[in-house]
Amino acid sequence: MPVTFDYRSILKMNKIIDLNCDMGEGLDNDALLMPFISSANISCGYHAGDSETMKRTIELALQNNVSIGAHPGFNDKTNFGRLEIPITLPHLFDLITAQLYQFKKITESFGIQMHHIKPHGALYNMAARDISMARTIVAAIKSVDSNIILYGLSGSHLITEAAALNLKNASEVFADRSYQSDGSLTPRSMQGALIENTDDCLSQVFQMILKKTVSTIHGDTIAIKAETICLHGDGEKAVLFAEQIKKTLIENQITIQTI
Repeated sequence: MPVTFDYRSILKMNKIIDLNCDMGEGLDNDALLMPFISSANISCGYHAGDSETMKRTIELALQNNVSIGAHPGFNDKTNFGRLEIPITLPHLFDLITAQLYQFKKITESFGIQMHHIKPHGALYNMAARDISMARTIVAAIKSVDSNIILYGLSGSHLITEAAALNLKNASEVFADRSYQSDGSLTPRSMQGALIENTDDCLSQVFQMILKKTVSTIHGDTIAIKAETICLHGDGEKAVLFAEQIKKTLIENQITIQTI
Protein backbone atom coordinates (compact mmCIF):
# COMPACT_ATOMS: atom_id res chain seq x y z
CA MET A 1 0.00 0.00 0.00
CA PRO A 2 1.53 3.38 -0.98
CA VAL A 3 2.59 5.81 1.72
CA THR A 4 0.36 8.89 1.98
CA PHE A 5 0.96 12.16 3.75
CA ASP A 6 -1.64 14.58 5.03
CA TYR A 7 0.05 17.94 5.37
CA ARG A 8 -2.97 19.95 4.22
CA SER A 9 -3.10 21.82 7.52
CA ILE A 10 0.45 23.00 6.87
CA LEU A 11 -0.03 23.90 3.22
CA LYS A 12 -1.39 27.46 3.12
CA MET A 13 -0.70 27.79 -0.59
CA ASN A 14 0.61 25.75 -3.46
CA LYS A 15 4.33 25.12 -2.95
CA ILE A 16 7.03 24.79 -5.59
CA ILE A 17 10.24 22.77 -5.33
CA ASP A 18 13.04 21.99 -7.77
CA LEU A 19 14.09 18.35 -8.06
CA ASN A 20 17.61 17.91 -9.41
CA CYS A 21 19.63 14.84 -10.28
CA ASP A 22 23.31 14.14 -11.02
CA MET A 23 23.56 12.78 -14.55
CA GLY A 24 25.85 12.11 -17.49
CA GLU A 25 27.99 9.90 -15.30
CA GLY A 26 28.03 6.84 -17.55
CA LEU A 27 25.02 5.10 -16.06
CA ASP A 28 22.13 3.70 -18.10
CA ASN A 29 19.22 5.27 -16.23
CA ASP A 30 19.41 8.93 -17.32
CA ALA A 31 16.55 8.55 -19.80
CA LEU A 32 14.43 6.84 -17.13
CA LEU A 33 15.05 9.61 -14.58
CA MET A 34 14.48 12.64 -16.80
CA PRO A 35 10.64 12.59 -16.76
CA PHE A 36 10.59 12.93 -12.98
CA ILE A 37 13.02 15.84 -12.43
CA SER A 38 13.22 19.55 -13.24
CA SER A 39 17.00 20.14 -13.24
CA ALA A 40 19.92 17.98 -14.40
CA ASN A 41 23.48 18.33 -13.09
CA ILE A 42 25.56 17.00 -15.96
CA SER A 43 29.08 15.73 -15.36
CA CYS A 44 31.72 17.82 -17.12
CA GLY A 45 33.93 14.84 -17.96
CA TYR A 46 36.44 15.01 -15.11
CA HIS A 47 34.97 12.66 -12.50
CA ALA A 48 32.84 10.80 -15.08
CA GLY A 49 31.65 10.98 -18.67
CA ASP A 50 33.08 12.84 -21.64
CA SER A 51 31.99 15.36 -24.28
CA GLU A 52 29.79 12.83 -26.06
CA THR A 53 28.09 11.88 -22.81
CA MET A 54 27.46 15.56 -22.11
CA LYS A 55 25.86 16.02 -25.52
CA ARG A 56 23.61 12.97 -25.15
CA THR A 57 22.51 14.03 -21.68
CA ILE A 58 21.78 17.59 -22.81
CA GLU A 59 19.65 16.19 -25.63
CA LEU A 60 17.67 14.11 -23.12
CA ALA A 61 17.19 17.14 -20.88
CA LEU A 62 15.93 19.25 -23.76
CA GLN A 63 13.48 16.53 -24.77
CA ASN A 64 12.07 16.50 -21.23
CA ASN A 65 12.09 20.28 -20.62
CA VAL A 66 14.67 19.87 -17.85
CA SER A 67 17.02 22.71 -16.91
CA ILE A 68 20.65 22.04 -17.76
CA GLY A 69 23.45 22.54 -15.27
CA ALA A 70 27.17 21.79 -15.06
CA HIS A 71 28.48 19.29 -12.51
CA PRO A 72 32.25 19.86 -12.20
CA GLY A 73 34.39 17.73 -9.91
CA PHE A 74 37.92 16.59 -9.25
CA ASN A 75 39.81 15.11 -12.20
CA ASP A 76 39.60 11.66 -10.63
CA LYS A 77 37.54 9.07 -12.47
CA THR A 78 39.17 6.27 -10.48
CA ASN A 79 37.37 7.43 -7.33
CA PHE A 80 34.35 8.96 -9.10
CA GLY A 81 35.35 12.36 -7.72
CA ARG A 82 34.48 11.27 -4.18
CA LEU A 83 38.01 11.29 -2.76
CA GLU A 84 39.04 14.53 -1.04
CA ILE A 85 42.17 15.85 -2.74
CA PRO A 86 44.27 18.75 -1.37
CA ILE A 87 44.16 21.64 -3.83
CA THR A 88 45.50 25.18 -3.94
CA LEU A 89 43.04 27.99 -4.51
CA PRO A 90 44.55 29.00 -7.90
CA HIS A 91 44.35 25.36 -9.02
CA LEU A 92 40.76 25.18 -7.80
CA PHE A 93 39.86 28.30 -9.78
CA ASP A 94 41.37 26.75 -12.92
CA LEU A 95 39.70 23.39 -12.24
CA ILE A 96 36.26 25.00 -12.16
CA THR A 97 36.71 27.41 -15.07
CA ALA A 98 38.17 24.73 -17.37
CA GLN A 99 35.13 22.52 -16.88
CA LEU A 100 32.65 25.38 -17.16
CA TYR A 101 34.16 26.69 -20.39
CA GLN A 102 34.09 23.19 -21.86
CA PHE A 103 30.48 22.72 -20.82
CA LYS A 104 29.54 26.21 -22.01
CA LYS A 105 30.98 25.48 -25.44
CA ILE A 106 28.77 22.41 -25.72
CA THR A 107 25.60 24.11 -24.46
CA GLU A 108 26.15 26.98 -26.89
CA SER A 109 26.40 24.46 -29.74
CA PHE A 110 22.78 23.59 -28.85
CA GLY A 111 21.84 27.28 -28.79
CA ILE A 112 21.22 27.27 -25.03
CA GLN A 113 22.90 28.54 -21.87
CA MET A 114 23.81 26.88 -18.60
CA HIS A 115 21.08 27.28 -16.00
CA HIS A 116 23.12 26.32 -12.93
CA ILE A 117 26.28 24.75 -11.57
CA LYS A 118 26.60 22.23 -8.79
CA PRO A 119 30.05 21.03 -7.66
CA HIS A 120 30.37 17.26 -7.41
CA GLY A 121 31.21 14.88 -4.61
CA ALA A 122 34.29 15.59 -2.52
CA LEU A 123 34.70 19.02 -4.09
CA TYR A 124 31.15 19.94 -3.04
CA ASN A 125 31.63 18.76 0.53
CA MET A 126 35.02 20.44 0.93
CA ALA A 127 33.73 23.78 -0.35
CA ALA A 128 30.64 23.52 1.85
CA ARG A 129 32.83 23.67 4.97
CA ASP A 130 35.84 25.67 3.67
CA ILE A 131 35.05 29.35 3.16
CA SER A 132 38.12 29.99 0.99
CA MET A 133 37.24 27.16 -1.36
CA ALA A 134 33.65 28.34 -1.52
CA ARG A 135 34.72 31.89 -2.31
CA THR A 136 37.09 30.67 -5.03
CA ILE A 137 34.39 28.57 -6.68
CA VAL A 138 32.00 31.53 -6.67
CA ALA A 139 34.68 33.75 -8.22
CA ALA A 140 35.40 31.13 -10.87
CA ILE A 141 31.71 30.86 -11.77
CA LYS A 142 31.33 34.63 -12.02
CA SER A 143 34.36 34.83 -14.31
CA VAL A 144 32.62 32.49 -16.75
CA ASP A 145 29.00 33.63 -16.45
CA SER A 146 27.62 35.78 -13.65
CA ASN A 147 24.05 34.68 -14.46
CA ILE A 148 24.58 31.04 -13.47
CA ILE A 149 22.80 29.83 -10.33
CA LEU A 150 25.00 28.00 -7.79
CA TYR A 151 23.40 24.96 -6.19
CA GLY A 152 25.01 24.46 -2.78
CA LEU A 153 24.42 22.65 0.50
CA SER A 154 21.82 24.43 2.58
CA GLY A 155 23.43 26.57 5.28
CA SER A 156 26.95 26.04 3.95
CA HIS A 157 29.73 28.40 2.88
CA LEU A 158 28.78 27.77 -0.75
CA ILE A 159 25.47 29.54 -0.14
CA THR A 160 26.75 32.34 2.10
CA GLU A 161 29.69 33.17 -0.19
CA ALA A 162 27.48 33.17 -3.27
CA ALA A 163 25.15 35.63 -1.54
CA ALA A 164 28.08 37.76 -0.37
CA LEU A 165 29.45 38.00 -3.91
CA ASN A 166 26.02 38.60 -5.49
CA LEU A 167 25.79 35.29 -7.31
CA LYS A 168 22.35 33.74 -7.57
CA ASN A 169 22.12 30.58 -5.49
CA ALA A 170 19.78 27.80 -4.45
CA SER A 171 19.91 26.00 -1.11
CA GLU A 172 20.12 22.28 -1.77
CA VAL A 173 18.93 19.40 0.37
CA PHE A 174 19.17 15.66 -0.23
CA ALA A 175 16.47 13.03 -0.59
CA ASP A 176 18.77 10.03 -0.37
CA ARG A 177 21.46 11.07 2.12
CA SER A 178 21.41 11.36 5.90
CA TYR A 179 22.60 14.39 7.84
CA GLN A 180 25.02 15.17 10.64
CA SER A 181 24.11 17.54 13.47
CA ASP A 182 26.15 20.38 11.90
CA GLY A 183 24.09 20.23 8.71
CA SER A 184 26.70 18.36 6.70
CA LEU A 185 26.00 15.10 4.89
CA THR A 186 26.97 11.90 6.63
CA PRO A 187 30.19 10.67 4.99
CA ARG A 188 29.63 7.74 2.66
CA SER A 189 32.17 5.76 4.66
CA MET A 190 29.81 5.76 7.66
CA GLN A 191 26.95 3.37 8.21
CA GLY A 192 23.59 4.98 7.49
CA ALA A 193 24.96 7.57 5.07
CA LEU A 194 22.58 6.47 2.33
CA ILE A 195 18.80 6.40 2.62
CA GLU A 196 17.71 3.17 0.98
CA ASN A 197 14.06 2.88 2.03
CA THR A 198 11.38 4.62 -0.03
CA ASP A 199 9.25 5.57 2.97
CA ASP A 200 12.26 7.10 4.74
CA CYS A 201 13.16 9.01 1.59
CA LEU A 202 9.66 10.43 1.21
CA SER A 203 9.39 11.32 4.89
CA GLN A 204 12.67 13.23 4.77
CA VAL A 205 11.64 15.09 1.61
CA PHE A 206 8.35 16.24 3.11
CA GLN A 207 9.92 17.20 6.40
CA MET A 208 12.52 19.35 4.64
CA ILE A 209 10.01 21.08 2.37
CA LEU A 210 7.17 21.67 4.79
CA LYS A 211 8.73 21.82 8.24
CA LYS A 212 12.06 23.28 7.07
CA THR A 213 13.91 20.83 9.27
CA VAL A 214 15.71 17.51 8.92
CA SER A 215 16.25 14.73 11.44
CA THR A 216 19.93 13.86 11.77
CA ILE A 217 21.56 10.48 12.07
CA HIS A 218 22.17 11.32 15.75
CA GLY A 219 18.47 11.78 16.49
CA ASP A 220 18.26 15.55 16.74
CA THR A 221 16.39 17.94 14.46
CA ILE A 222 18.03 20.90 12.74
CA ALA A 223 16.73 23.79 10.64
CA ILE A 224 17.24 23.59 6.89
CA LYS A 225 16.26 25.58 3.81
CA ALA A 226 15.01 23.54 0.87
CA GLU A 227 14.89 25.22 -2.53
CA THR A 228 16.16 22.31 -4.61
CA ILE A 229 16.21 18.63 -3.71
CA CYS A 230 18.96 16.34 -4.99
CA LEU A 231 18.52 12.72 -5.91
CA HIS A 232 21.70 10.88 -6.90
CA GLY A 233 21.40 9.20 -10.27
CA ASP A 234 23.79 6.42 -9.29
CA GLY A 235 21.66 5.29 -6.36
CA GLU A 236 20.41 1.72 -6.55
CA LYS A 237 16.79 2.90 -6.22
CA ALA A 238 17.19 6.23 -8.01
CA VAL A 239 14.39 5.70 -10.54
CA LEU A 240 11.97 4.32 -7.94
CA PHE A 241 12.73 7.19 -5.57
CA ALA A 242 12.29 9.78 -8.33
CA GLU A 243 8.98 8.29 -9.43
CA GLN A 244 7.60 8.13 -5.89
CA ILE A 245 8.83 11.61 -4.95
CA LYS A 246 7.15 13.20 -7.96
CA LYS A 247 3.93 11.24 -7.50
CA THR A 248 3.63 12.04 -3.80
CA LEU A 249 4.55 15.71 -4.17
CA ILE A 250 1.91 16.19 -6.85
CA GLU A 251 -0.67 14.41 -4.69
CA ASN A 252 0.07 16.94 -1.94
CA GLN A 253 -0.21 20.01 -4.18
CA ILE A 254 3.54 20.59 -4.40
CA THR A 255 4.73 21.49 -7.90
CA ILE A 256 8.09 20.29 -9.23
CA GLN A 257 9.56 23.20 -11.13
CA THR A 258 13.03 24.48 -11.89
CA ILE A 259 14.34 27.56 -10.13
